Amino acid sequence: MPAIVRHILVKTREQAEQLKVQLANGADFAKLAKQHSTCNSAKKGGELGEIKKGQLVKPIDTVVFSKPEKVIHGPIKSQFGFHLVEIKFRY
Repeated sequence: MPAIVRHILVKTREQAEQLKVQLANGADFAKLAKQHSTCNSAKKGGELGEIKKGQLVKPIDTVVFSKPEKVIHGPIKSQFGFHLVEIKFRY
């Protein structure tokens, strides 16, 4: 069951928390991703596209395939930093 996912990757938990508050207050996800994310996906507004189970690092993979859709999850820590993840939908 693939999922369509986007995320924002930052260096610190504090930055991730601040961005999550901005998103909760209606900030544009793609705009924040372009401005702040250190992932290559930032250029695409954080879009990771279609993800299959096992493609992402374990902490993110677990969230993508077990948590509710259309919610901002995180901060989630990985070896790369702190992620905010949105599962747009699964099919």
